[in-house]
Amino acid sequence: MSTKIKGELIFSRSLVSKKWTFLLCFGSFCFGILFTDRMWIMPESKDIARPSVTEAERLKLISESCGPKTLYQKEVNRDPQALFGEVSKTHDAIQTLDKTISSLEMELAAARSAQESLVNGAPISNDMEKKQLPGKRRYLMVVGINTAFSSRKRRDSIRTTWMPSGEKRKRLEEEKGIIIRFVIGHSATAGGILDRSIEAEDKKHGDFLRLDHVEGYLELSGKTKTYFSTAFSMWDADFYVKVDDDVHVNIATLGETLVRHKKKRRVYIGCMKSGPVLSQKGVRYHEPEYWKFGENGNKYFRHATGQLYAISRDLASYISINQHVLHKYANEDVTLGAWFIGLDVTHIDDRRLCCGTPPDCEWKAQAGNICVASFDWTCSGICRSADRIKEVHRRCGEPENAIWKAKF
Repeated sequence: MSTKIKGELIFSRSLVSKKWTFLLCFGSFCFGILFTDRMWIMPESKDIARPSVTEAERLKLISESCGPKTLYQKEVNRDPQALFGEVSKTHDAIQTLDKTISSLEMELAAARSAQESLVNGAPISNDMEKKQLPGKRRYLMVVGINTAFSSRKRRDSIRTTWMPSGEKRKRLEEEKGIIIRFVIGHSATAGGILDRSIEAEDKKHGDFLRLDHVEGYLELSGKTKTYFSTAFSMWDADFYVKVDDDVHVNIATLGETLVRHKKKRRVYIGCMKSGPVLSQKGVRYHEPEYWKFGENGNKYFRHATGQLYAISRDLASYISINQHVLHKYANEDVTLGAWFIGLDVTHIDDRRLCCGTPPDCEWKAQAGNICVASFDWTCSGICRSADRIKEVHRRCGEPENAIWKAKF
């Protein structure tokens, strides 16, 4: 075959191949478009699966059972015991949360008090250092005996009557959880002879709580505030008690009295009174801010008499946290009552905290109603207490072993 014929055959085959290739590609393209369109077309409604009548009714019943009215009816028809159990669990959870918040508040107050002491340059006592260590102990009560530089004889008379001293006082703290301290600040001339005499007395007995406070009769309100704040930062107790150094106290009876109110919150215990607001200058218990209490002749709100009163831990925490904004009136007992009058506080009026001296407290003791505290109203304490408190203790005091037998 000639070269020309071969070339024509090759050319014709090449042309045919190109045509078939083009047709094949075009056909594939058209088929692809057709197939893709069919895939994207939504199925008709007749192809959608619909629930049967039975299924529809079941769904309706389920939806209706979730209605508020039906749920309430089911809740009413539930077992009362099961409901009570759930309510009890919720109540317990709330109480646990409440205790946790209270504990955090206490720790915050203690930290603030410690920080304030450091900022003001006041030394932190060994007791406070122990208080800040983990695993701190809970005490039943802290009893602060308010005293002055000139009251050495009163303090000695208390040490020989109702206040255990030496090893017995330490045993009282360890076994019964009762802290007792004489509370005093410092003189206007810090480091003077008055302060040195207290330091020497404290070295001998070890029963003082020294405050960062300048002593003075007109500064009793400030001293009370500082006492509660300091005591709260040093000891974790259920109650904090303030008593004057010319008052006789039965410690076991006091502890038993406070324990009855241990589960209550924000407790303020004392002999509640409401005396007149004295506007006349120069008289005892004069109130310079008398105009805040209304017209002349008005009386104060109810508050505990100042010879002895107790507050629960949460109130001590409140004082410690808010000490910088708590207002001080001239009279210390009025001041404390004013801090609580606007709060949700339980006022407990217990007349055993303000018995008279013999024969009053003696008659009550013979009748089985031992007094917590005894003093003379005419003297706002035991008249000539340094000389008479031993006689009061002999006739009105609880048995010597009462404190050791008591179970708090």
